[in-house]
Amino acid sequence: MLENLCTLPLSAELFTQAVHPTEPLLAVGLSTGHVQCFRLPAAERSTEDDADVSVLSDGKGTIDTVWRTRRHKGSCRALAFSNDGSALYSAGTDSLLKHFSPITGQVASKIAIPSTKSIPDSPTLLHVLSPQTLLLACDSGALHLLDLRDGSLAASKPQQTHYPHDDFVSSVTPLPPSAESTSGYSKQWISTGGTTLAVTDLRRGVLVRSDDQEDELLCTTFISGMGPKKNRDNGIVAVGTGTGVLTLWDKGAWDDQQDRVVVDPGKGGGESLDCIVQIPEDVARGKKVVIGVGDGSLRIIDLMKREVENVLRHDDIEAVVSLGFDCQGRMISGGGQTVKIWEESPLLGQNSDDSDEASEAGESDNGDDDDVDRNDRNGVKRQESKNSDDENSDSSDEGTKRGKKKRRKGKTSTELGPHGAHGVLRFKGLD
Repeated sequence: MLENLCTLPLSAELFTQAVHPTEPLLAVGLSTGHVQCFRLPAAERSTEDDADVSVLSDGKGTIDTVWRTRRHKGSCRALAFSNDGSALYSAGTDSLLKHFSPITGQVASKIAIPSTKSIPDSPTLLHVLSPQTLLLACDSGALHLLDLRDGSLAASKPQQTHYPHDDFVSSVTPLPPSAESTSGYSKQWISTGGTTLAVTDLRRGVLVRSDDQEDELLCTTFISGMGPKKNRDNGIVAVGTGTGVLTLWDKGAWDDQQDRVVVDPGKGGGESLDCIVQIPEDVARGKKVVIGVGDGSLRIIDLMKREVENVLRHDDIEAVVSLGFDCQGRMISGGGQTVKIWEESPLLGQNSDDSDEASEAGESDNGDDDDVDRNDRNGVKRQESKNSDDENSDSSDEGTKRGKKKRRKGKTSTELGPHGAHGVLRFKGLD
């Protein structure tokens, strides 16, 4: 399904990455505190050369560094683009949250990360909920709601602070806005931390917390168009765990998981499922997700079939810590000191289309045979209703029909000449 286009080496270990919503821009945050922004090549294929299937294989599609700077004195832990891509936010272990331009890298505003203890509270993730709200999660388990005005950090203190989990927040996924929403932005989100899942509302705070799952919950994504039999449009949440199991939760039934898919089987538990992203439906048919695993592999899961469809390899040692799809449908995986760019293979798509056409043709041929067989059976039943004196004529009729069936099938086989299927046939008696 997906082929690796290129591998981008980094100068230090990758901690986080963010993909621009409308342009082919990729921002990475490194363990050294550096933030680097890359511009990816346009995904334009050449139709003249069928063998040239890679975006970068013509030598013209290069990945350019737009800018690079040491944004934090410690490591850069989290990155997030604004909804329209006009702003980029970063948080580091130096207890600073910064807002800057994704085009120039110039800092526009910054605030200190709030801490409830005497020691600094390091960030774990950032998520832009709407043009007015930025979510900041920290090691202490605090989830801060920060006010944004024109993209800038408007206040030095958070509007609200919630503690949805006893442990640090490992993931945040917004729920789709309700039909009554006038803004079109979500006001509720799912978070995981430790062994629990929680739902928090922008105004009412923490609404519900799940039962203890007795397994660490690490990553989440919302899948629309799936759900119980009586409510398929309800939507589900896929949650990756620390033991290689993907759990599925029905939206609104937050007490416990409803189903599970074993992604990485192993004695005593498999590798951790560290990150997850849904494959856009214009890239892959059906409801599918890609999961970054602790052993450096990428697992493609078909949620409808509840099975692992394919396994890709990002790294032989380092875990995959971040996944995303850019505006042109390319998947970007990050882990260790490398970033890899993946794209749907056109050759695989053509093969699948050919197999689909072949299967459809086979089904039509089988359908014709079924019609003949059905007529034979109907003929037998009609003949059985007659007197036993007509049995001989019945058998001859059946033999005639079978003979016609065999002759019809025989017409499909044509004896070809030495040049194969190029319009030259072999005629008997001619050399």
